[in-house]
Amino acid sequence: MSPSTSLPDIYFNFFMFTTDMFVFPMNMNTPNVDYKKLVVNHIRQLQAFGYNGFEFPIAPTFGENFSQDIQNYQELKQYLNDQGLSDVKISTNVLGTRTFDPSSFYPQQRQKALEYLKSRVDITATLGGEIMMGPILIPYGVFPTTDFNDPIWSDQLQEHLGLRYQNAQPIFNELGKYAEGKNVKLAIEPITHWETPGPNKLSQLIEFLQGVESKQVGVVIDSSHETLDGDGPEIFSEQVKHLADEKRLHHIQISSPDRGPLHTSWLPWQDFLKPVLEVYNGAIAIEIFNATPPFVDLLRLSRRKFWIPGQDHPNEYPSAYDIAKKAIEATKKEITKVLAPRAVS
Repeated sequence: MSPSTSLPDIYFNFFMFTTDMFVFPMNMNTPNVDYKKLVVNHIRQLQAFGYNGFEFPIAPTFGENFSQDIQNYQELKQYLNDQGLSDVKISTNVLGTRTFDPSSFYPQQRQKALEYLKSRVDITATLGGEIMMGPILIPYGVFPTTDFNDPIWSDQLQEHLGLRYQNAQPIFNELGKYAEGKNVKLAIEPITHWETPGPNKLSQLIEFLQGVESKQVGVVIDSSHETLDGDGPEIFSEQVKHLADEKRLHHIQISSPDRGPLHTSWLPWQDFLKPVLEVYNGAIAIEIFNATPPFVDLLRLSRRKFWIPGQDHPNEYPSAYDIAKKAIEATKKEITKVLAPRAVS
């Protein structure tokens, strides 16, 4: 794969605003606003900043009425089309759950997980997306325990996860074949160890993928998790090249280690971007977590909320739009540092 000298598409993740595209948390003093109008308003403003596409979080479901979920997203997509946004580029962010666990030791539960994940592929295709990403291998934030509810860590945890990875490999191979028919790639995300039990490292995910034949199943690399749990710049370069050679490097996210503003973060931009841009020509997504439910508790956010236009009353602190604008400016600047010398040569 040859590197591109033009800037890649840059996406923005809607985690800045919500974890559910049909529920936008509102300020208690703000009149209720139609969520579809909020989606359109946010997209148009972010497009004005230079964003080419968007990552939509697909909220977990607690029932099994997947057809209703798909219909809801069909209606959202139709609304976007009606508003002149039919060409907007969308990818999806999906969580694995305790209920729909593809790594479960129970075959029936694994099959339910397969149907659940297939429905998320269908939603992605409905939105016109070609990438479904996220921690979909091991349920996010569900740390295993013994039968006596004692936590499992270190060597014992890795042995436990090894068995669950084996359980999940046939499920993901079948899911990959299904996703290929929908023109959707599956990008599994390694997540830092303080958020979820595994996989936390690219090396663990690369080993898992050795048992999954379908190349439709690959990886999304997030700069935050790689900075916190990665194996360092040299090994990272080797891992990125390996994934590209295997045609499994499906998506890239830029996020600061604290999941907050990018333009003031201590992020090793060049160590991350250089090996990626050598082999990757796809979209790069900016992911920033705002202090909205459930992130406040889940990520223990101590920083102030970036107030959201159309949802919150303005105040003297930076807005979500301020942070988004500075994020794309910083990202383009760092990408240009990598690409500019190649354009000259």
